Amino acid sequence: MKYFLGIDTSNYTTSAAVCNENGEVIKNIRMPLKVNDGEHGLRQNDAVFGHIKNLPQVMEQIGKTDVTAIGYSAYPRDVGGSYMPCFLAGEAVACSNANINGIPLYKFSHQAGHIAAAKYSSKMDAEKFIAFHVSGGTTEVLHVEGDIITKLGGTLDLNAGQVIDRVGVKLGLKFPCGAELEKLAGNYDIKVNVCVNGCDCNLSGLENKVTELTDTGYIAAYVIEFIKITLDKMTYNALLKHNLPVLYAGGVMSNQIIKNYLSNKYESYFALPEFSADNAAGIAILCKQRYLNGN
Repeated sequence: MKYFLGIDTSNYTTSAAVCNENGEVIKNIRMPLKVNDGEHGLRQNDAVFGHIKNLPQVMEQIGKTDVTAIGYSAYPRDVGGSYMPCFLAGEAVACSNANINGIPLYKFSHQAGHIAAAKYSSKMDAEKFIAFHVSGGTTEVLHVEGDIITKLGGTLDLNAGQVIDRVGVKLGLKFPCGAELEKLAGNYDIKVNVCVNGCDCNLSGLENKVTELTDTGYIAAYVIEFIKITLDKMTYNALLKHNLPVLYAGGVMSNQIIKNYLSNKYESYFALPEFSADNAAGIAILCKQRYLNGN
């Protein structure tokens, strides 16, 4: 049996995963980076340092595995000039191990890994589909055909997860704030006016709007409702152009309120939370595919 190692060092999570030649993910280790109370996120130099501290512990949990090839996240997206220093930590570990053991090394985008992990977890078998990547660092609508990812639209200002965390921190929640904000949201009858044009959206108005509100449960519910309706309209507009299945990936798509709403409206697929938030499982799967395809 052949085994394939994936490594991902995003801005907030150190991850490593192993899949076998059948495509089954047998290990999926995730360790969040520490964000101090009251902070909205991490600077890149702090993220790199955090990964350097986390990687030995993550690899220890992976344990001794006779891997055939290694894949890693080298950049955020499959577009020219896409770069974040935090991925250098994972690259160092991946390259070192591959060179010492004389095995193939492949690099992928963090976004491609997200899509592959969500596709695996949701048991989606389509090769051509619409994908949403919605997280703290990305809010994009993508057309996916094989390994070709084309952006159709996305946020023109703040990312969905970014707004959730900014509002959550102001409410005294622990970063990242998505899960706690969802628990805090009460059952309110909320009407929102969102800003969506085709497959593009604006989310900065949401942060400005909640500063006028005082009830914490209502604020939490309002943020979720605003993002839910924004994603709904973006999905509808994307399907007007491409009548395809829809795959939702990224940490924000772990929200059960948003998931239940969208899944009842569209032919849609969602990953389990551990495969939706940042993880290396998709990178391990892509590594397996690249190796077996002889590329």
